[in-house]
Order: sequence, then structure tokens, then C-alpha cells
Amino acid sequence: MKDRLNILIADDHSLVRDGLKLALTGLRGLQDIHEAVDADSVRTMLSKHADINLVILDLQMPGVNDLDLLAGLCNAYPDLPVVVLSANEQRRTMHRAIEYGASGFIPKRAANNVLVSALQLVLSGGVYIPAEMIDESGRVERREPAGRAAAVTGAYEFTDRQLDVIRLLIGGHTNKTIARELGLSEHTVKIHLSAIFKELGVSNRTEAAIACRKLQQQKE
Repeated sequence: MKDRLNILIADDHSLVRDGLKLALTGLRGLQDIHEAVDADSVRTMLSKHADINLVILDLQMPGVNDLDLLAGLCNAYPDLPVVVLSANEQRRTMHRAIEYGASGFIPKRAANNVLVSALQLVLSGGVYIPAEMIDESGRVERREPAGRAAAVTGAYEFTDRQLDVIRLLIGGHTNKTIARELGLSEHTVKIHLSAIFKELGVSNRTEAAIACRKLQQQKE
């Protein structure tokens, strides 16, 4: 958790921004809240205030299409957590937001206590996945088929993108080279690695690489 929390709220509706400011008073360490109403003002605020350490972003912002602003922010500021707050609850949109580098996706209809808990998780280094992305088995529902994952990893379940990360991880690539190779932000690579570590029951990339090599050998 950040000792001094400076948040940028990016939403073109003043009522939403006002409601968020009220809800955010429950966050420990809150120092300042900045506001942006379109894509240009988001970029301006981030360039003027280097101490901003969390962005709450609406996907439907004037001056930008779909997820372009999110992707741009995650690439330009890989260490800055960006949480999407959106009325769009389509699973495809949620998955794309996380893949593009969002540290969480919060539906706008979520209660204030859910919002605060989700942001606390993100500020502690986690990724918030909404209940709408969880299937009946308790796993994150995937957009991509799991067939290739099952064929390669046996009892473990990974998305196709996570398998791409694993392939490069085993090859000794750094997060930076993995990001470049796959066309992702480093922040997104870190999110995938965190999910891979959790699935494998390991705590670092070295242990993950060793575990994945063993899985490969078992399949050969």
C-alpha cells in the first residue's frame, strides 16, 4: 500500500467523479485527487503530476477510441496501476482490458465498499478480477480456447497468452524482451507472470521456469 496516495480520476461525467471522490475518502494514505475529462487532459495531468500513483479510468473517454487510451497509458507508464471503471460489463471487454495492462476492472454499478477493497488490492500489488469474469468452476472465464493449454501443461490451466509468456520465460527472456516479443506492456507481462506463479504454486520466475521445464519433460 502506498504511504501517500495520489489518484487521477478520468471520467467525462462530473457526477461520477464527485461520487468517486466521496467513496475514495475510505482509502488509507489518500493525499490528493486529480481529475481528467478527456484523453488529452489525462495525458496532461500525468505529465504535470509525476506523483500520481493510481489511475481510475473510464473506457468511454472523449478524444479516444475504445481501449486505445488504456493501452497507451500502460505502455507509457508500465509501473503505474490503471484500474478501469466502466459501465461496459461485456466479458470480452473485461478480458481485453486486463490483457492490455489494466490492474483491475470494476463495474460502475459496484458498491462503494467493493470499489475500495478492489483498489486496496491493486495498491498492494494485486489484480482485481470482477465476479462477472469468474465462471461457475471458480476460474476466470477465458475468451481463448484452452485446448492448447491442456495439451502442453497437463493438470495446469493457462490461457494461450500465458503459454506464450511461459515459452519465453523458459527461454530465459526478461520481462522487457517478453513484452517486446509479444507486443505487450511490461506491466501486462507482470500480470501474466503473477497468474502463472499462482497456478504453479511458485513464488518467482526461476521456480516457474524450473516447474515448466519439468512439465515439458514429462510430455516428451
